[in-house]
Amino acid sequence: MNGKAVVAVATGDPAGIGPESSIKAALDPVVRHACRPILVSDADLIARHARACGIAIDLRVVSAIRDADWSGSSLNVLDCAQPDAAELPFGVANAASGRASIAFASCAIKAALAGEVDAVVAAPQNETSIALAGIKFDGHPSFVARETGTSEDDAYLMLCFGEMKIVHTTLHQSVRQAIDMITRDKVSRVIAAADRALRRLGTASPRIAVSGLNPHAGEGGLFGREEIEIIKPAIDAAAAGGMAVSGPFGADIMFHMRGIDAFIVMLHDQGHIAAKLLAQNATAALTIGTPILFASVAHGSAHDIAGQGVADPAAMIEAITRLSKARQGATMPASVTAAMRPPAA
Repeated sequence: MNGKAVVAVATGDPAGIGPESSIKAALDPVVRHACRPILVSDADLIARHARACGIAIDLRVVSAIRDADWSGSSLNVLDCAQPDAAELPFGVANAASGRASIAFASCAIKAALAGEVDAVVAAPQNETSIALAGIKFDGHPSFVARETGTSEDDAYLMLCFGEMKIVHTTLHQSVRQAIDMITRDKVSRVIAAADRALRRLGTASPRIAVSGLNPHAGEGGLFGREEIEIIKPAIDAAAAGGMAVSGPFGADIMFHMRGIDAFIVMLHDQGHIAAKLLAQNATAALTIGTPILFASVAHGSAHDIAGQGVADPAAMIEAITRLSKARQGATMPASVTAAMRPPAA
């Protein structure tokens, strides 16, 4: 695509603050300067939330991305009609809202797969509503993997705040299960996914640091051999293939390192504890490793304030601008592509 990136904004749970936050973010001058946002939602739902929240908007409702127009002040909406959800009360969990929020995200992902948009940002879902609809949903990374035909093992979470990016090798498993999942192949694949995502986000030569699994990164085998037998060989193979990757480092000291574009951790808490301690403002949660770039925001659907006009769009603005440099066609050097191949046993 020429010019600014097109970012599809799936508006999330219809009964929550997702539509309001999405409207506010898509109208924000910083967002409109950085990219071309288009909401993916039910047009009647968007109009209703705008009225309730006292937001004056001029909607341009389109049935195809190619019909959107960013030359004026209109707010583009790719209409994904969900009449059962458009008139439901705010702040109430129900199956229709669950179906609608999944439909919006799925429609946006399809547009990204077709190359019609450069990236997708999703407002918060409500997992109770999705469960009431009988739809499987266990977090955005696995959802995006299923929607894009990617193995769920190849979808990874990247938490972003300020200049910090933290990628998780494993996520929502028990520690015992997560340890079993950490193999040379898995570590190689998460390094490659991080490198590829950084390049698509505009970093020409990404620098990546990788943590160990054990205390002090194993202390030369004193506290475990996973670093020696699994993590370091994967790092060495990636480095030999052209990636600027180093480690393993102790997860308790790694985040003080300078000049690093992304940190890779082995376990959920190694990354999430650091993020929740260090993040001063909004955090964007990117799903990487799939064919598309997808971000969600680190807050809930906030049923208690839906439709009141008081939702803070900062997290949505952060997520959208974070992906404003995304490009579908970003490529990696041949040496890096070769390094993505699974290592020999």
